[in-house]
Amino acid sequence: MPKMNIKKYTKNYFMPPKIDMSWAFKEYPDKAPVWCSVDLRDGNQALVIPMSLDEKIEFYKMLLKIGFKEIEVGFPAASETEYEFLRTLVERDLIPDDVTVQVLTQAREHIIKRTFEALDGVKNAIVHVYNSTSVAQREQVFKKSKDDIKKIAVNGAIMLKELTEKAGQKYRFEYSPESFTGTEIDYACEVCNDVLDIWQPTAERKAIINLPSTVQMSMAHVYATQIAYVSQHLKYRDNVVLSLHPHNDRGTGVADSEMGILAGADRIEGTLFGNGERTGNADIVTIAMNMAALGIDPQLDFSNMPEIINLYESVTRMHVYDRQPYSGSLVFAAFSGSHQDAIAKGMKWRAEKKPAHWTVPYLLIDPKDIGREYDGDVIRINSQSGKGGVGYIMEQKYGLDMPKKMREDFSYRIKDVSDHKHKELLPDEIYKIFHDVYVNVEKPLALIDFKLDKTADGMRNGTVHLYSGGKEKVLPAHGNGRLDAVSNALQKELGINYSNLIYSEHAMEIGSTSRAMAYIGITGKDGKTAWGAGMDTDIITASVKALISAVNRLQQ
Repeated sequence: MPKMNIKKYTKNYFMPPKIDMSWAFKEYPDKAPVWCSVDLRDGNQALVIPMSLDEKIEFYKMLLKIGFKEIEVGFPAASETEYEFLRTLVERDLIPDDVTVQVLTQAREHIIKRTFEALDGVKNAIVHVYNSTSVAQREQVFKKSKDDIKKIAVNGAIMLKELTEKAGQKYRFEYSPESFTGTEIDYACEVCNDVLDIWQPTAERKAIINLPSTVQMSMAHVYATQIAYVSQHLKYRDNVVLSLHPHNDRGTGVADSEMGILAGADRIEGTLFGNGERTGNADIVTIAMNMAALGIDPQLDFSNMPEIINLYESVTRMHVYDRQPYSGSLVFAAFSGSHQDAIAKGMKWRAEKKPAHWTVPYLLIDPKDIGREYDGDVIRINSQSGKGGVGYIMEQKYGLDMPKKMREDFSYRIKDVSDHKHKELLPDEIYKIFHDVYVNVEKPLALIDFKLDKTADGMRNGTVHLYSGGKEKVLPAHGNGRLDAVSNALQKELGINYSNLIYSEHAMEIGSTSRAMAYIGITGKDGKTAWGAGMDTDIITASVKALISAVNRLQQ
């Protein structure tokens, strides 16, 4: 196969001049950034089939429910669909007073005017203007000098300010040096400062400077140093919200965002689950949940992740990848036996100790905090699973607390079934296998009844009535307890030999509380242990049924 020509690739980004690097020693952010969802513009234009008006409204309402206070609603001058969506939000009074909608516009007068027409009636708005500043864009697309490109930005800022004042509005402004990552950093900062000189931001009306990684070109720490330089050299810094719009070409959109926040960014523009052009945008769900996992309130509510995913997949026709952090269907799933065992023990320890903080092995966060369930989402059973996982499922979902050695015996059977079927086994399938194999087994022996009275010396004496080989038999029984008496009868009268009887019992805590479960293991002449289980409303009867089940399995 031909090898990739590595020599044609080179560094297309610029390291910033010397900066203060103290930010790099911070462990985590002090607080969550301002979040701006761009799903309805950037995310929507990346869809094979863009959302309809009704779908966009449904998605928008979900964003409000999650807690977004800034939402980019589109490029209203670009098409009638975009224009109609914004007007619908206004006319149906769907923009709460504490929510700011953001619109994108080019720095062209007729486009800005059309944008203002769409915004008529909006209380809080951000008008976002941009132009490309990178070396590649200057040389290949615009064929303009640095001064020419800067003039486009300044003229756009002037036009935006004048038309806003003429319209009698106090919209906030946002400027992006598009393709920032391919721009000389000191030059990008110079352009931003010239724009800010036009806008003269104040504490009451802050401007937004947005630094997009339109195309990722470097490792995350390089992008962060670029952010740090701009943060440390912006004019009016106290009155500027420094924003990031990371894309994901190198797969580091989350890392760029997190390091950028440490480096001085105040705001993140991104999408749910990272949907966006090419490899996507910064994944806000992951960034926010990463903060939550560190004990930082992300100010967004993902407590019903399954509902969010269902709506997202319905209206975007996209699929949330099964291993997508936090949101994927398998992100909490443990198939490995050792992982399952550790999780099961960790959950049991947590239930007993009730610690203040979450420290369960292999689980970064508590799945229940985002609307997931332990039995269906965490412990998943296939041919790779072990006794810990199988036992956990049986105990948590069905209240069956098998002895340790019986769990092991059962787990091997489950692994064998899963291996031969080449599929994961669901909890109800596992329970059915358990019930069919171990519980109240009636061939070749089937219990009809037993009567055991207590004698003066404390022993038990009576009879065991059962089917054996299709015939009814009444066996005399004598022992130091009812179970011992039945066991003696089976061995003496039917010639069944076994030893090392292991016994445990418990009431059924899940389901009907009137039932009891007993487990018995016996060792045959070949040294192998056969396990049986008995279920009945009476614990003694359940024990006898468990013994007969074990004897039947010993003879299979």
